[in-house]
Amino acid sequence: MNKSIFIVGTDTDVGKTFVTGLIIKSLRDNGINAGYFKAALSGAREEGNKLIPGDAEEVCNVSGIEEEYSNMVSYILKNPYSPHLAARIENIEVSLDKIKNDYKNLKEKYECLVVEGSGGIICPLKIKDDEVILLEDVIKVLNLETILIARAEIGTINHTTLTVKYLESIGIKVKAIVLNGYNPQNIIHKDNKETIKVLTGVNNFFEIPFVDERNQIVDNYFNFNLLINIINK
Repeated sequence: MNKSIFIVGTDTDVGKTFVTGLIIKSLRDNGINAGYFKAALSGAREEGNKLIPGDAEEVCNVSGIEEEYSNMVSYILKNPYSPHLAARIENIEVSLDKIKNDYKNLKEKYECLVVEGSGGIICPLKIKDDEVILLEDVIKVLNLETILIARAEIGTINHTTLTVKYLESIGIKVKAIVLNGYNPQNIIHKDNKETIKVLTGVNNFFEIPFVDERNQIVDNYFNFNLLINIINK
């Protein structure tokens, strides 16, 4: 297996990190040497003279990856702002070349990388003078297809459909949608899933139930064979 996948969300705080950890755990539990990568993370935690990227830490805890955090995140930013603003305040120049090289170096160590985005698809990583780098540019430079993480509750039809349509308009394929916080007994959640299928044409869906704690490990919510098929196809 030598393909990778990009995890994008409809918004911030939709559960990208939690679901990314579960995807990697599923791959690793089934014998795939899967790793994690993120281009830019803002709001890192200070410990002494180091910045700890919380998303990478959470993914490693859930999935069992043993890797130096600085190898997995190109830009670890202290301020809890949009990456472009945090980088500007911290005088850090974001470069697509660095992101591409960091990804390439990490890819040599793993069969598959699950790459997590920041915020939604229009999340800016750099806006300076006449240079603009958006999350979509990272996906394109890494030449990846995507799995989209969305909320299950009301409002998700609009957010999810708009995100899928936009990604398609710029030539990025959505291979599956994950509805996070899904309750199969909730008529709204069930209808949201079926309506999104009709409006987007995406038929591969995973449902992750609501959990009380972010570090609660949820097993068996990814059909491994389907997941592998989605990534490899």
